Amino acid sequence: MKKKLVVPKFKNEAEEAKFWAKLNLAEYFGPSDFKRGVVFPSLQSTKRLVSIRFPEHLIIKVKDKANKLHMPYQQLIRRYVERMVEIG
Repeated sequence: MKKKLVVPKFKNEAEEAKFWAKLNLAEYFGPSDFKRGVVFPSLQSTKRLVSIRFPEHLIIKVKDKANKLHMPYQQLIRRYVERMVEIG
């Protein structure tokens, strides 16, 4: 740790956002301050892994569309499913 980071109490979210936006964390932390493989056992995943088989041509179309939208294709599939469930 280069120098200690002191985080003040904030009056509101805007004040906090301004503080973090101006802060350069490189002044306080170096690469050696971070550890790999840190586990947070009490955190629960908000998403559940589901396996679905799609025809290859459909995956290619979705990946192409996602690429044009500059987003991961799995996120695009999730968005499509959410929309269909909402209008269901």
